[in-house]
Formats: sequence, C-alpha cells, structure tokens
Amino acid sequence: MTVSSAVTQIAAPPKTWLIYALATTVLWGFWGAFTDFPVRRGFPETLVYCVWSVTMILPALIVLARTSWRLDRNPRSIVYGLIIGLLGAGGQLVLFHALTIGPAYLIFPVISLSPVVTIAMSFVLLGERTNIVGAAGIVLALLALPLFDFSPQGFESKGLGWFVLAVTVMGCWGVQAFFMKLANRSMSAESIFFYMMITGLMLAPVAWAMTDFSRPVNWGADGLYLAAGIQLLNAVGALTLVYAFRYGQAIVVSPLTNAGAPLMTAVISLVVIGTLPGQLKLVGLILATIAAVLLALAPEEPGKAATDKKATTA
Repeated sequence: MTVSSAVTQIAAPPKTWLIYALATTVLWGFWGAFTDFPVRRGFPETLVYCVWSVTMILPALIVLARTSWRLDRNPRSIVYGLIIGLLGAGGQLVLFHALTIGPAYLIFPVISLSPVVTIAMSFVLLGERTNIVGAAGIVLALLALPLFDFSPQGFESKGLGWFVLAVTVMGCWGVQAFFMKLANRSMSAESIFFYMMITGLMLAPVAWAMTDFSRPVNWGADGLYLAAGIQLLNAVGALTLVYAFRYGQAIVVSPLTNAGAPLMTAVISLVVIGTLPGQLKLVGLILATIAAVLLALAPEEPGKAATDKKATTA
C-alpha cells in the first residue's frame, strides 16, 4: 500500500508554544514533586518506567482520535518517530544503570545539560536564532540546571563508567529534543507522540528484566496505583512538550521546559510538602525564574510564523 502525506499549515496565535511549554513545566513540576513517593513505599523505579509506558497509551489514543486516526506512516515519519521514542526511553534505561554505579548528585547535573546539545544542533542544522533577551534566558537556564540536583554527599562509585553513561543520557535526550522539532516540520505532533508511546512499550520488558524481584514490591494503592497517577502527569507533559516544539523554537523551548519544571517542583514541594531548598538549589531557582521570564518575553523567530501541521494519509 502506498502512503502519502500532505501537510496543511494554519497560522497559530502568537506564543502558542509558550502555552504548551508552561503546561509541560506545570505537569512535570507536579510529577517531579511526587514521583519519589511510590519508590519510597517499595515500588521500584524500573517498574515505574513500565507504568509510565502504559500511561502513554491513553493520551496517545485521545489525540490521535481527534485527528480521525490519521497516522503518518511514510518511512521518514516512522524513522523520526522511532528515533525520538528510542532516544527518550533508551536514555531512561541507561540512567537506571548509571545510578547503580555512580553518584546521583553528579549524574543528574550532567544530564540536565541536555539542552546544550539541542541548542547546538538547532542552531547549526535548523538555523534557529533568537535575540539578546532570548540568548540571556538560555544562558541563565543552562547555568541554573546543574544547581537543581547538585548536593554533595558520600557515595562510593565504581570507577568512572557512570560519567560515560551520564553523558550518553545527556546526548540521547538532547538529540531527542532536536528530532522532536525536526519531525514536527514534516509530520503531525499526534503521530510523533504515538510512536513515542510505541517505543516506550517496546522497551518496557527491558525495564521489567532490570527489576530486582528478590525484594518486596508494593502492588497496592500507595505503590502501583500511586505511580500510575503520577506517571500520567509525566505522559501528558511529554505530549504538551511535543506541541511546544511544534510551535516554538527548540533553542527556546528546551531550556525553558528543562529549567521551568524543576522550578515548579521546588515551589510545589515548598507549598505542599514543606521542603525547603538548599543554598545551591535556591540560587538555581532564582536563575531559573529570571531565565523563564526572559525566554517567555523573547519574540517569535523573525519571518517564521508558528504553524499547525496536520498530516493526512491516503
């Protein structure tokens, strides 16, 4: 069967990307604030991944149904979709292993710099540009990111293999964000997310195999079911992120969402849980706040109106 796709472009309101980017930061902010709860109650992180992959199904089917089940099935779209999904889900599985041999307080700051990869690739390969306001916001966001997770503490690492793994995850997630923007130029956001869902499910057996079932697993309400509710926030946040890349520049969307989500997590943790941030995290929060404001105020890319791309198949 021959499959062809045409892209219909409809002018979108200004700052549409910002609405979706802020939605991502809020959803991921709540997710970040509560994601450890089921883990602390005996539900392993590897199984949390499995639950997350299942929660991706509902939003994927809902948005695909809204497009009358039009799925981009041409070879390029399939390749883009699989690249995006495998880089994201594969990076998460690599992270699981990295955390078993290295210190989290060093691994996460390295991974947090993934927007550097996205920005560099989008600048060179897509020709994306911003003005001095946007550039200042990008720089401040990149400075803030490592501070959110850096909290020195004792850890006996097993060599420097964790650093290689951390850089690998950083590269995977940075390249993934670039391909999200690239794919949005030729296929629908709904199709992108559908392929992300498929690849997440494909790798779920790997996460299952990585689980240590010699320890008790909490399959109850505050384990499995709590994880499902929290991971649904993660899944919907990933969907709104795809839409943010659809309408906005990757060099702005990537640092804003990556800095904004931890900022929201810190605020939510302070208000709901009563957890006060440390000094380094407080500095990161201040920088992230200023960065978010600057990135939100940055003008749209000159000469390129945001578009709503709808793929049709025949």
